[in-house]
Amino acid sequence: MKIQALKAFQSRNYRFYFSGQSVSLIGTWMQRTAVYWLIYDKTQSPLMLGVAVFAAQFPSFLFSIPGGMVSDRYNRYRVLLLTQVASLAQALVLAVLVLSETYEVGQLLTLSVVLGIINAFDVPARQAMVYDIVNSKEHVSNAIALNSSMVHLARLIGPAFSGIVLEAFGAPVCFFINAFSFVAVITSLMLLKLPPYKRPERTNTAIADIKNGFTYLKDTPSIANVMVMLALISLLSLPYITLLPVYAKEIFTGNASTFGYLNSFIGLGAISGAFFLASLQPGADLRKILFINTLVFGAGLLLFSHTTGLPLALFFLIITGFGMMSQTTISNTLIQLTVAPAMRGRVISYYAMAFFGMQPIGGLLIGALSHRIGAPKTIAAEGVITVLIALVAGPLLHRRELKSRDKMKMDQLEERSVETTG
Repeated sequence: MKIQALKAFQSRNYRFYFSGQSVSLIGTWMQRTAVYWLIYDKTQSPLMLGVAVFAAQFPSFLFSIPGGMVSDRYNRYRVLLLTQVASLAQALVLAVLVLSETYEVGQLLTLSVVLGIINAFDVPARQAMVYDIVNSKEHVSNAIALNSSMVHLARLIGPAFSGIVLEAFGAPVCFFINAFSFVAVITSLMLLKLPPYKRPERTNTAIADIKNGFTYLKDTPSIANVMVMLALISLLSLPYITLLPVYAKEIFTGNASTFGYLNSFIGLGAISGAFFLASLQPGADLRKILFINTLVFGAGLLLFSHTTGLPLALFFLIITGFGMMSQTTISNTLIQLTVAPAMRGRVISYYAMAFFGMQPIGGLLIGALSHRIGAPKTIAAEGVITVLIALVAGPLLHRRELKSRDKMKMDQLEERSVETTG
């Protein structure tokens, strides 16, 4: 009997995809941890941490819509190959720059902006491609949950490994490891067996496609409500990660390894949440689970905020990571399972805008607020806000009349899509 939590692995292409991405994401988390640590170590400023998050992720917000349009109009496989090669090049440049020991914070921020632009085109293609490479569409939700477990397993391993490497060898080694990790994902992509790409005939312009995507989102409240909730969480809750170097260095009087441990225990909670979601039976009420786990996320932030003992803080970060991962992954799953195929790339680009685009703005807000009132009070405020978001948005997720109306809208859009692309 197949293991319920691993049923997406029945697809050969998904097994290769998962393996390559797993290796690459560990390298990505090593690089991210090292960059944030270098910036805080050089500036000693929580505000600059917010600027670093802004530089890394705001370009994804600006370019996500063109990224989604490219994913819908062109071969996603080739788009994904190009973004992986570009990410490899960015990591190599970063490694050489830091190795020279003449770098400035502005240069680190510039390279973070470059990576953010690359990710704006990478995320819609990568997320949409999961649907394409899973043989049985009944396994799509399981594949999305496994993807999240992959991301957060990398979050568990990458920062801890990065902390050790930072202490023993320095940041350039972290960046070189990340660069070489992209070889794994490029190799796995080349091993995929995909049907020949058939470019659809389109009568719409790129601008018209973008406009249609916005119209579709506005007319589909069951997706739009999830998207708005995710955007608020990304703006006001997820940027707590920005302040982890402050906790590592100032509150727990630690070093780079301590920072790595904080990130890793968030990852431990997150991967636990991912396996929980992957094990859900078909027909589970994802909207109810989304509501409950958003409350768990808020509670974890509140418990962690004023904890001064490292062991107890790590335990509370497990709770935080569990709730955080569940919130973001269920949002992705609900969107992927609801969206019309013709709109998949564009809607995922809006998901990327909500998830990645709001975080850098929130990072600036959280960094500035922490500069005024301190990190513990700031994270406590984030916990309260997260609970309030759940209480306000939760009832909107279960409005049945929206679901039935959305189904009619999707059916109509499917008919129009066939007429314009067939």
